[in-house]
Amino acid sequence: MSVDQATVRRIAHLARIAVRDEEVPHLQEELNAILSFVEELSAVDVSGVEPMTSVIPMSLPLRKDEVSGHAGADVVTRNAPGAEDHFFTVPKVVE
Repeated sequence: MSVDQATVRRIAHLARIAVRDEEVPHLQEELNAILSFVEELSAVDVSGVEPMTSVIPMSLPLRKDEVSGHAGADVVTRNAPGAEDHFFTVPKVVE
């Protein structure tokens, strides 16, 4: 897979990044290098390798799932810029 200059401009537009015309060739080279590295990684045989969550084998400490005291809805919403019936109110963003 190869990225052309039009694709670099499209990616920059979608990411809302201002890219000058003289920067496009350098970014094209970098994106192509990243994609070629990903292609190399896909060639590695990982069958039989267990997924890892950490580089150090360890397990997370567990605790009982118990209900503890809470401040209550009145206290939680007291400092909110807007609240109604124990709910946070926010400006409408979708019409």
